[in-house]
Amino acid sequence: MQTRKKYIFLTFLASWLLIFFFGGDQLRRFTFFSGRKAEARRNWPRWTDRSLLKTFADPEELQRDGDPSLLSPRERRAAWLSVYKSSRCRMETCFDFSRCERNGFKVFTYPRDRDQPVSESYGKILASIERSRYYTPNPEEACLFILSIDTLDRDHLSAQYVRDVDEKIRGFPLWNGGRNHLIFNLYSGTWPNYTGDLGFDIGQAILAKASFDTESFRPGFDVSIPLFSKDHPQRGGERGWLYQDSVPPKKKYLLVFKGKRYLTGIGSGTRNALHHIHNGKDIISLTTCKHGKDWEKHKDTRCDKDNVDYEKFDYQELLHNSTFCIVPRGRRLGSFRFLEALQAACIPVLLSDGWELPFAEAIDWGKAAVVGSERLLLQIPSAVRCIHPERVLAFQQQTQFLWDAYFSSVDKIVHTTLEIIKDRLSPHRSRSRFLWNTLPGGLLVLPDFSTHPGDFPFYYLQHGSSPSEKFTAFIRVVSQAGSLSQPILRLIQAISGSQYCAQILVLWSCEKPPPPNGKWPQTTMPLTIIQGRRKLSDRFFPYTAIQTDAVLSLDEHTSLSTSEVDFAFVVWRSFPERIVGFPALSHFWDPEQGRWGYTSKWTNELSIVLTAAAFYHRYYHNLFTEYLPAGLRELVDGLAACEDILMNVLVAAVTKLPPIKVTQRKQHKDTVPQQVKGTAGAAGSWRFSQRQDCLNQLVDWFGYMPLVSSQLRLDPVLFKDQVSVLRKKYPRLEK
Repeated sequence: MQTRKKYIFLTFLASWLLIFFFGGDQLRRFTFFSGRKAEARRNWPRWTDRSLLKTFADPEELQRDGDPSLLSPRERRAAWLSVYKSSRCRMETCFDFSRCERNGFKVFTYPRDRDQPVSESYGKILASIERSRYYTPNPEEACLFILSIDTLDRDHLSAQYVRDVDEKIRGFPLWNGGRNHLIFNLYSGTWPNYTGDLGFDIGQAILAKASFDTESFRPGFDVSIPLFSKDHPQRGGERGWLYQDSVPPKKKYLLVFKGKRYLTGIGSGTRNALHHIHNGKDIISLTTCKHGKDWEKHKDTRCDKDNVDYEKFDYQELLHNSTFCIVPRGRRLGSFRFLEALQAACIPVLLSDGWELPFAEAIDWGKAAVVGSERLLLQIPSAVRCIHPERVLAFQQQTQFLWDAYFSSVDKIVHTTLEIIKDRLSPHRSRSRFLWNTLPGGLLVLPDFSTHPGDFPFYYLQHGSSPSEKFTAFIRVVSQAGSLSQPILRLIQAISGSQYCAQILVLWSCEKPPPPNGKWPQTTMPLTIIQGRRKLSDRFFPYTAIQTDAVLSLDEHTSLSTSEVDFAFVVWRSFPERIVGFPALSHFWDPEQGRWGYTSKWTNELSIVLTAAAFYHRYYHNLFTEYLPAGLRELVDGLAACEDILMNVLVAAVTKLPPIKVTQRKQHKDTVPQQVKGTAGAAGSWRFSQRQDCLNQLVDWFGYMPLVSSQLRLDPVLFKDQVSVLRKKYPRLEK
């Protein structure tokens, strides 16, 4: 019994000792501050309390309680509502569809105020709209309105910040509370919290904004755009670093980052932690504190070493030699690094929680980028190592497609924004995500033509289908005689002999009326006369009479045999996205004159197949008439023999592929180049000069040279071989 009491006493004593050593400090505090219980319950430990975090960091490096950059959810919501007072806007509630039903999708830009200059970037945006097919100078015809006030930089510490925007836009009679208006913005908010505050009420306007966060983004109404620099090209733009359908070599680095490190404030957390994944071998993560005026005032113990390591690597070299590129958030959610990685075929690894990715309504970023979490940074290296090489290659090729289709120039960024809004106006005629995310991209696939991929020349192989087995012959007649010449009669006879010809259309572009029906030759297929407007661009108008996929474009003086036509059509059915034909030219750069030229001499290269005798898909008529702006078609109408060059440039810009030349008879070779070169007299020289001017003006409009050279010519099997003619499918080609 005495032993039992002894054990109970020892246990009780040991319990009190444990309470004293481990909880006595808190017990003494409770006793000492017993008169301040309410305050003790209310105050949580401060993160700068030296007794709690004595050995982890200096108090100056830690964010203090009450830091304005750490807003509560309620405060963030209040800040958002102050900017987006029409936070519940949808296209159905804040957009007037009737304005677009009257005249189609037309965009009006407000007249610019000479006293209010705009930034270089905003000037490019306005120029992109004003030179596009969407633009109208008449506000009564407009479906969408763009302010002339520069709203790109809404950081009130910036020199480009425009003040009193609210007062200015309220004075616009067309403002109407922002209805049917589109506002562009790249930078919003300012130090220290960089909220989405624009400094004015956007009302019911659509906001096209960079660094859009998912909380303030209004799905189906706003548009998220990429952040781009003032040096981003107006049009054209540089090509991606990985060529189409090419396999890149194995890269030296797996994962890289080189950029600024913020020591304090919003956005510093992620970049401060990037050094943890650096191994100096296949993962390179370099940061520098050396930026800003007072960086030395805030530098930490890592800064000096980081600055030294930062200078050891070239940024462009890292982009070229890495498979994945880390794209962390900066002060704002987006960064220039995103577009730089896309162009370099360096798969972006996004570390920007809550970022609404650019054009995510249309683009499937899961095929081109790795979306990570800032809180799971240390898992990124193992995650990218697990991606199969085949999928890595698919990611790289998709980055190049997206860069070229939507991001390589300001024109493409602006036009993508407008086309996304246009798709919302007619959901039943909008592009599918397949069309947006597959070559040649949503900008070059017109929903007014069709929304079914099988109707376009680009997707036959992917869908396991083929174009129609018939073609439409389209003959353009410009002779002033007003009667049928022998070349036309022979051409119609040769075309009507083809087993693949479905109909013959004659575009009559003469002053005199066409001959009566009885004067035209009798054919086994329909022959229809279309009265033209005597414009060169009429040749590529999307006439409803053209019902077949293939169009055989011909001039009245073209000389072809039935065998040539049949073989060319068979070749075209294997390459329906290209121009397939006979007379060919090649372009070249003339360093002495500093401009582009072309030649019709017989060389090993070709880049243009003249539409005087060529097959192509009828969809290109729609692209020529509806995709190209009216000013470009007027240029063609003003220059002789320019329309066929524009068609070649357009098809090359869409497909990134050269045309295909097919076999032609000897006499055809002799006549067509002579016509093209125009060596017989001043008229030929004038025509040649017009073609040169046309080519250079088209290059200036596109922003680059779209034409692609080729050394390919396709001949029939056994062509010119010393075998029996009976074994050859097209024996007449050799006569």
